[in-house]
Amino acid sequence: MTFTDEVIQQVWEKGQAVAPYDPRSWRKDDCGAWMQRSKYGDRNSPFGWEISKLSPEEPDVVSNFRPLHWKNNEQINNGNLKCLVTARDTKAIDNDIPDRQ
Repeated sequence: MTFTDEVIQQVWEKGQAVAPYDPRSWRKDDCGAWMQRSKYGDRNSPFGWEISKLSPEEPDVVSNFRPLHWKNNEQINNGNLKCLVTARDTKAIDNDIPDRQ
């Protein structure tokens, strides 16, 4: 599915902002995995993310979308999330996440 830049941004803003990191660049998904805004759709990045539906039966609207690390999105089965990647897995430490506010 293809999304507009506006929808991608709206879904990005649903991710968890974590101080002191710049929320325009860094957020966490529902599993606690770090995502980098510029890595949307990048399955070659340890911080790549995708748009996932909360409920497969519901319509394709922003309220039914969430941002997920691509590996976590890959693990969804019938709407059930399995957290394959967490912050520990992506080794998101200060050296890896330079953009602080």
